[in-house]
Amino acid sequence: MKRLVLLGASGSIGLQTIDVVLSHPDEYSLRALGVGNNIDALRKILEKVSVDTVSVSKAEDAEKLAKEYPAIRFLSGEEALVEMARLDGYDVLVNALVGFAGFRPTVAAIESGHDVALANKETLVVGGEIVYEALRRCGRKLYPIDSEHSAIFQALQGNDPASVRKLIITASGGSFRNLTREQLKDVTVEQALAHPNWNMGAKITIDSADMMNKGFEVIEAHWLFDMDYDRIEVVMHDESVIHSMVEYCDGSIIAQMGTADMRLPIQYALSWPQRLERKDGPFLDLAAIGTLHFRKPDVRRFPLLSLAYEAGRKGGNLTAVMNAANEAANLAFRQKRIPFTAIEDIVITAVNKVPFEKVTCAEDLIRADAWGRDFAEDMIRRIGG
Repeated sequence: MKRLVLLGASGSIGLQTIDVVLSHPDEYSLRALGVGNNIDALRKILEKVSVDTVSVSKAEDAEKLAKEYPAIRFLSGEEALVEMARLDGYDVLVNALVGFAGFRPTVAAIESGHDVALANKETLVVGGEIVYEALRRCGRKLYPIDSEHSAIFQALQGNDPASVRKLIITASGGSFRNLTREQLKDVTVEQALAHPNWNMGAKITIDSADMMNKGFEVIEAHWLFDMDYDRIEVVMHDESVIHSMVEYCDGSIIAQMGTADMRLPIQYALSWPQRLERKDGPFLDLAAIGTLHFRKPDVRRFPLLSLAYEAGRKGGNLTAVMNAANEAANLAFRQKRIPFTAIEDIVITAVNKVPFEKVTCAEDLIRADAWGRDFAEDMIRRIGG
C-alpha cells in the first residue's frame, strides 16, 4: 500500500485524487492532506478519509478545527506546506497546489526522501533545473499528473528515449479557441471559465483560454523528458481525445487516448509501472466521437505560447518572472480588474523588461517571483485599478 500526502486537497485535482484513493482502498491510503481556506470542503473530505495531519492557511482555522477533530494534528501557514512535505511515514507526495506555492514543498519532499506525483506545473516552469538536480542528488522519482505529460510518459514506456524524434503536445485551445483577437476584447470572466472539454480550477481554466497553460506544459515537457524545445511541438486538437503523442525516429507516432477525466492520469502516476482497473468509468467510445481534428496553433492569436518557448530557451529568471506576472494578471482578470487581453500585455511586458539573471538557488527564484508580481501589480493598477 502506498501512503500519500496530498497538498491542494480541496481543488479539482485534489478531490479527484481522493476519488482514486477511495476506489482502491487496498492500494492507497492518505497519511495527511492540505487545503487552503476552503474549510467547508475540508470537513466534507474528513467525512470520507482518515488522516493524522492537516494543514490550512489560517492559524485561527487550525485552532478551531483542532477542537472539532482532536485526533488530528493541524498546521497552518505557508511553512506548513513544507513541513507536510517533510513528514515521515509516507511514500508519495501528491502536489496538487496551484501556483509558485507548490515549488518549495516539491523540493522539500524530494530532499526528505519522497517521490512526487506532480500536478503543480509551476514547480518545473519556475525551477525545473533546481528540481531535477534535487532528484538526481536524492535518487527520487517525479511522476507527471498533467494529462499531456502523463500521455507522453505512457507513450515512452518500453522505448529507447534516444529514438524519440519529437514530443507532440495537444491543446484544446480553451474557451475562446474560435474567437478573433477583436472578439477577445470584451469577453467576460464567466465566458472564460466555461471550458468546452475539461472541468478544471479557475486559474488553470483562464490559463487555458490564453494558452499560457500550454506554454507552461512545453517548459514542463522540456524538464520532464530532457527534450530540446525545438523537438516539442504543440498541435490544436479540439476534441481532447488524444492527450499527447510521441514521434519516433522511424516515423511512428504513439498516442495516448482517453476521456477528458483527470482521474486517469492521477491513477497512472500513483500506480506506475502497473495499471489498475478503472472501476467507475467513463470509458472512451471512439465510434460516438467519429472524427478527430488537428491544426497548427496561430502564435499571433496566442502570443503567450511563443513567449513560453522564448523564456524557456533563455532560462534564468525569465520563466519565474513570466509565471509570477501571469499569476497576478490571471487573478486580476478573475477579479474583474482588467480585461482579458491585458493578461497577455502584462506578462509579455514583464518578461521583456526584467533584467536577465542566472538562477542557482531557491532564493533567486523567490526574488524573481517577487519582481514579477510587483511589476504586474503596477501595470494592473495603471490599466484597471
